Formats: sequence, C-alpha cells, structure tokens
Amino acid sequence: MRIRCKPWARPELEQSSFFIPAPKNYKNHWQDVFHNQKPIYLELGCGKGGFASQAVLHWQDVNFIAIDIKNEMLVLAKRKIEQALASQNLTDEQVRVLIYNISNISDIFGEEDKIDRIFINFCNPWNKPKHKKRRLTHIRQLTQYQQFLRGEIWFKTDDDQLFEESIPYFEETGFQIKYLTRDLHNSDFVKSGNNLETEHEKMFTEEGKTIKFLIAESESK
Repeated sequence: MRIRCKPWARPELEQSSFFIPAPKNYKNHWQDVFHNQKPIYLELGCGKGGFASQAVLHWQDVNFIAIDIKNEMLVLAKRKIEQALASQNLTDEQVRVLIYNISNISDIFGEEDKIDRIFINFCNPWNKPKHKKRRLTHIRQLTQYQQFLRGEIWFKTDDDQLFEESIPYFEETGFQIKYLTRDLHNSDFVKSGNNLETEHEKMFTEEGKTIKFLIAESESK
C-alpha cells in the first residue's frame, strides 16, 4: 500500500525530544545517547508503533530504539509512544526513534554498540525471487546485524514462505534457533507474558492465519 505524503510529518518528528535526525553521527556511540549502561533493544520497521508503544512500557529497564524508513509512519509511532509513556507518567529518556533504510543499517550501528535484542515484526515478505535479498531476515541483513548484535533476534510473521525460507538464513549465518513455533497463539511463549500483540498480528489472527515466531541467538553473544 502506497503511503500518502504528509508534509507535516518530518517537522513534527524534528520537534520531538526522542527523534534522532542524523543517526550516522552515533555509530558506535549509541550507549552515550542514553547516558546509561542498560541493554539496548532495537525494532526494525516499527510502522505505526503498535509494538514499540507497548515495548517501552513492558521493558522499562532497557533502552529502546525504533526504526522505520518513512517519516509518515514514524510520526504515528512517535505519537503512540508519547501516549503510552504519558499513561504511566514515564519520561522519554530511554526511547529513541529514527528514519533510515535498514538495508544499510551497518552505516549507523557498529561493533561498539552491542545491541542486546532485535525485533522484526511482520516485515514485507518479498516473496518474488528477484526481491528476496530485500528481506529483513535475508543472509545479507543477518550478516550486518551480527556486526553489532550480542543477543537475540525475535522474528514474527504471518507469511509461511518467508518464515520457512528464513530458518536456513539464520542457520547459514551461524545463528542458533532457541525457540520456534508455527502457531504462536497456541504456544507456551504467549503464556510467558512476553508476547506483545501488534496491529498486524491482531488483524491476521482475526483472519484465521496462524502467527509464526522464532528466537535466534547470535553466535557473537
């Protein structure tokens, strides 16, 4: 779906205290952005912020970074995060949002950043053969993540083809799959209380689709 241009989106983002306008400036120094040594969690392709706005409340003892490629999407995520924080009288000190093309993510994160967890929620499946290299779970991307990831990737999708083809991507790049389910909502993971249901997850579940989920641990942990 084509996103309509919103000329007000970027100016509104730039007025936000937790928007990062020039993320390249912080490569290898993201811990300094937060002025603490807490773990850093990173969401790739945050969309309208349904997950991020829950995550900042659920994991209050970590620093959270949400990335999207579109100003028009990120500004909605910014608003949802603000509303979530306000509902609990929390500050925005431990959250940052930024615009960037994730295909070039190694431009903004480096070996010294030591990201503890990456979330990939319902990314574009790019199922045509000529487009598969664009997947956020493709070997090309996983190799980039390994430069700065010292923990886990949590990957969630409704797309069967993307999920099944992503499993060997993880294995071929040296990730260890610690947890895997092809029916998330009937799994023990949901019972753990750590599943934050996104807008897409709710929609696809109501359509009768099962949600696939895995946790892969980086070999560099």
